[in-house]
Amino acid sequence: MRNAFADELTKLGNVDPRVVMLSGDIGNRLFDKFRAAHPSRFYNCGVAEQNMTGVAAGMALSGMRPITYTITPFVTTRCLEQIRTDVCYHDLPVMIVAVGGGLSYAGLGPTHHACEDIAFLRAIPNMVVICPGDAWEVRAAMRAALEQDRPTYIRMGKRGEPKVHSETPEAFRIGKALPISDGTDVCLLSTGTMLPEVIETAHLLEKQGVSAQVVSFHTVKPLDEDFLRDALSRFRLVATIEEHSLIGGFGAAVAEWMIDEAIVPRKFLRFGTPDAFFKKSGEQEYAREQLGLGTHHMAARIMAVVQ
Repeated sequence: MRNAFADELTKLGNVDPRVVMLSGDIGNRLFDKFRAAHPSRFYNCGVAEQNMTGVAAGMALSGMRPITYTITPFVTTRCLEQIRTDVCYHDLPVMIVAVGGGLSYAGLGPTHHACEDIAFLRAIPNMVVICPGDAWEVRAAMRAALEQDRPTYIRMGKRGEPKVHSETPEAFRIGKALPISDGTDVCLLSTGTMLPEVIETAHLLEKQGVSAQVVSFHTVKPLDEDFLRDALSRFRLVATIEEHSLIGGFGAAVAEWMIDEAIVPRKFLRFGTPDAFFKKSGEQEYAREQLGLGTHHMAARIMAVVQ
């Protein structure tokens, strides 16, 4: 995902002179092409993410379209006050791009885990929250974010994530769910890097006679309310799947919306991380298995409810 981000950044910078890149002391080689083409529009802000966010807000007030980038906890939690007060209070078109969402950096321990960021960011007024499902959705999200004049948070994985789309999906729209495959029994709503796992879970369900629709719910805020209404009325079970805490994440957003709209689903499941720090040693795949986010775990839990 991060390679696609860097490549798309260069393309956007080539056609839009307002695009400015601010990095939190990582990815310097990653941005070689952008920096070579636009040396006056690249800033390594060092390990000073609060300052980086404040600088981005000032640039946005001056008519630029700044993009801030670093590892997820450092570009969100560390500078949450600046995001809230400098960027969102003034409703500024700053694009905050986080690398390593969820447990992408599982092996580096809880300091680098990011299972609370969606909750933090979606609670701030004016903020748009996007969690692309693959590298092509990262590109589409960047283009869409640049077309609007408001704060946008884009939550990426790290690298090596499987590509779901063969090209940038033309149907990608902020706030509109993106169906990946059809199904008739259950509807699996995936956000972020869990999308390939959700597709595999659907395949496992199909082998057991359960037809599952897979949807990339890339935008957590604003939610696609029309799609939710339709899915909750048609399917025997609707499940939200995310690599984020069950508290305040995508599933929580959907559950809150259902309560407010007085919608009673036939069956509703939420998959996510528990209210606990993950302190075991292992990489992302191991962490997912331990936390019940492996494909076999999810398929078994869905089957138990459907049956």
